[in-house]
Amino acid sequence: MNNFSETTKQYLKSDSSLFIDGKRCTATGEEITPVINACNGKHIYSLRDASNSDVDAAVAAARSAFNSGWKTMGPEQRAGLMLEFARLIDEHSEALSELESLECATPISISVSTIRYWCAAFIRYYAGWVDKIQGDTIPGAPFLYPDNQFLAYTKYEPVGVVAAITPWNAPVAMLILKLGPALASGCSLVIKPAEITPLTAIYVAELALKAGIPAGVVNIVQGKGETVGQYLSGHTGIDKISFTGSTAVGKRIVIAATGNLKKVSLELGGKSPFVIFPDANLEDAVPAAAMACFFLSGQNCMAATRLYVHESIHGEVIKVLTNIAEAMESGDALNPKTQLGPLISEKQRQQVHAKVEKAVEAGGVLLTGGKIPEGPGFYYPPTLIDNTEVSMDIVQQEVFGPVLAITTFGDDIEALITDINSTIYGLSGSVWTKDINKALKMVDAIDSGQVGINSHAALIPGVPFGGNKQSGWGREFGYEGLLPYLKIKAVTIKY
Repeated sequence: MNNFSETTKQYLKSDSSLFIDGKRCTATGEEITPVINACNGKHIYSLRDASNSDVDAAVAAARSAFNSGWKTMGPEQRAGLMLEFARLIDEHSEALSELESLECATPISISVSTIRYWCAAFIRYYAGWVDKIQGDTIPGAPFLYPDNQFLAYTKYEPVGVVAAITPWNAPVAMLILKLGPALASGCSLVIKPAEITPLTAIYVAELALKAGIPAGVVNIVQGKGETVGQYLSGHTGIDKISFTGSTAVGKRIVIAATGNLKKVSLELGGKSPFVIFPDANLEDAVPAAAMACFFLSGQNCMAATRLYVHESIHGEVIKVLTNIAEAMESGDALNPKTQLGPLISEKQRQQVHAKVEKAVEAGGVLLTGGKIPEGPGFYYPPTLIDNTEVSMDIVQQEVFGPVLAITTFGDDIEALITDINSTIYGLSGSVWTKDINKALKMVDAIDSGQVGINSHAALIPGVPFGGNKQSGWGREFGYEGLLPYLKIKAVTIKY
């Protein structure tokens, strides 16, 4: 840790358990959660879980802040605070990047580019929406009320107190995803980050407070999903849940939310297809396929873990793809040269490896990877499995590791579309071809929240992101990402 900035060193000496009503405080729960450096398996931090009373205090603080002026703050002032928040994220990007790479083993080059060039931009984008949240005027119906005059209009109001439950695979970006639209709409938040990546959350919350966002608007509680997350999801003081994580946990959150019928938005799992037609520019398509699968070691929901390659180019594609996979440099997350970090835990690595072994037993051909390396850390090599079929688990299930299932297709496009749409997921995907007609037909046919053409669905702040089927409810990003944090009120005036 000697290579860390002084800001990071000082932060690691502090207690990062809770942040409630603008202050750090110590959790009162009984359980202790260890934070492990996935690059070497060593213990780096101990976290005391929040108790139910801690969560109650955070929810009360969020409600008080919401009611005492945050929800009615003028748009110019709110946007100004958000812009200052974005500036501070820029200013503190070095420490945030170091903490993120330490807690979840994201290669530092990726942490830096995401936090420095994307997170602040995302907050600025939503700051631009604050003074554009507006309703409509609605014409009357004189044939129903011929003797009266009516004016009807709609207005949007913040939904209230939001519980934001975020995952471990990109801790800072996931916090920002929730904060941007929630702050812009006038909501207050209680955020529960993943228990294995707790270091960055309070840092971000303190930057929001430093920017002038009132105490109690952003609160952090820490702890396990099955205890703290479950209690927060069922809390009657919460008006909305915004969750990013697995489909299985998303279903449990829906059940927990039924007590007071709180609003729920879910960004869940994926099994994204990457389709290469014979006329595609392979110099672009094949490296993009590798990046789409292996980015964050495959630990992201939109990872393209199903590669569909036309039979006429199959041999050429897998040759280049194998060379790329074997040349990728794995190593410590804090090494700027590292392209592929470890998986988040030994448990995750064993689950990934078991799925690879099962695929090979079912007839898949292992081209490269597929073996647990010796030495410290939870590394797993980029793995290519050829000759996969739609019935295999490796094609149907989310792996959350650097494993690419390769399937060959012929000229029966309808059969290809059927295979692509066979999974329970529908989050992302891409089609690679120079034929725009073919590309647009594929876009229309693929049941997914977003599909790229010669690009794997870039994450641009203004473009809505979210899934169909069991990949989630609702959308994030763009104007569509603002709507889940708002409720509409219709007003009718007789004059």
